[in-house]
Amino acid sequence: MADLLLQLEPQETVTRQPGDRRVIADYLRCPDDSLRLASVDNVSAQPGFFHFGSDLVCYGRCSGFVPPKVYRGASQLLQDVLEYTRTEDGVLTVPFTLSEIVDGLRREKYAGALGPDLRRCCDNSAIRAGYYAVRPFLTVSVRKHIQRLWLRGWERKLFPAWPVDTTVERLLDAVVGMALDAAGQQEIPMVWFWPEGKRACCLMTHDVESAAGRDFCDRLMDVDDAYEIKSSFQVIPERRYRVSTQFLHSFWSRGFELNVHDLNHDGKLFEDFGEFERRCRIINEYATAFGARGFRAAVLYRNTDWLEALAFQYDMSIPNVAHLDPQPGGCCTVFPFFMGDLLEIPTTMTQDYSLFHILRQYSIDLWKEQAAIVLEKHGVMNFITHPDYLAGKKEMRVYKELLGYLNELRDTEDLWIPLPCELNEWWRQRSRMRPVKNGRSWKIEGDPSGRARLAFATRENGKVVYKF
Repeated sequence: MADLLLQLEPQETVTRQPGDRRVIADYLRCPDDSLRLASVDNVSAQPGFFHFGSDLVCYGRCSGFVPPKVYRGASQLLQDVLEYTRTEDGVLTVPFTLSEIVDGLRREKYAGALGPDLRRCCDNSAIRAGYYAVRPFLTVSVRKHIQRLWLRGWERKLFPAWPVDTTVERLLDAVVGMALDAAGQQEIPMVWFWPEGKRACCLMTHDVESAAGRDFCDRLMDVDDAYEIKSSFQVIPERRYRVSTQFLHSFWSRGFELNVHDLNHDGKLFEDFGEFERRCRIINEYATAFGARGFRAAVLYRNTDWLEALAFQYDMSIPNVAHLDPQPGGCCTVFPFFMGDLLEIPTTMTQDYSLFHILRQYSIDLWKEQAAIVLEKHGVMNFITHPDYLAGKKEMRVYKELLGYLNELRDTEDLWIPLPCELNEWWRQRSRMRPVKNGRSWKIEGDPSGRARLAFATRENGKVVYKF
């Protein structure tokens, strides 16, 4: 440990951090003054990796030592900063700025600091350009072998956690629980995550990558309708296939949603900022032409500092954990979050292509495992499936089994299955709500629809649980 960490003398100077309270208030939609939280002033100049408790990996600046700036996985011992936490006069003091840590995870600021064994050469533009130059001529049977070679060793990665990473939620819950203990409180009021008290949320989205996929969309809508699940289709505006007015109207007329999927799916959207700005202007014009509120980048390539330039209400380009994607990283959360005025709805479930052709699995077992984790945290299951890869009998059998399972969860677990645009509208409405005192009880302010439900975050057996 001594060769990795430069120990510093802990300082006792603390500062109340409005941003720390704000990030908790935004997460729970609880009153701003519900918890008394402070941060130590003397955080390290260098961000790095550390533990908060034995199983929470965090990235950012902290107090008490200089964290290692590179994380190499299981071979590396990280410092646990829980020992630097203080409680005094009902105030919890943590050795970092909570909002900075949460933002760093959501925006993947740690990704460039992953060790060589945890990174891939996805930033090599020459390799990527060569691949995308020949990709249109490669069959799936050829591409999958190249991609397996590219992704080899993914199963050894420990961070983010596979198959779903909930670091952000677990960190916020841990701080909330400790702050409740510090103040001697049992619970705090909150606005429940989903309307009508639904336990969790699920989105079905379809990325249309080829002319064959475009031509299968109508059939896929029939399948979704048979299970009473409406979905969104992300359409590539240029080059890949012709996008006719009749094709666009086929989604609107049947109650499905239409979004924009990149510009031409060549993998170059985020290579150069000048080129991104040029393409962004064109993409924004297509947003208007399509009447689209949402966007997803090709292959989940992304730059979280640039996404806000897109003229959409929401984005779905950031994976929860990206072990099976060309660009590593992951936002480590199963909840939507705002980047400026853009709502990010993370992709939390393994893509159908990865399931079938990288993992070589033709069952819904992995999806069920991921769904159980998301349900436990009351988050959102965001699926990416492709009409391009579902036309086969074996693939369609698995997809129908998935839809049947989601229907079962809707009945037995009170799962909410809206369109992405409906989730976007709800999350924006919820962001304007808060509990306020109403005599000896509480009521929700800012809920014109009456769909919100009052709940309480409660400390129970050492953990934070939620109750209505």
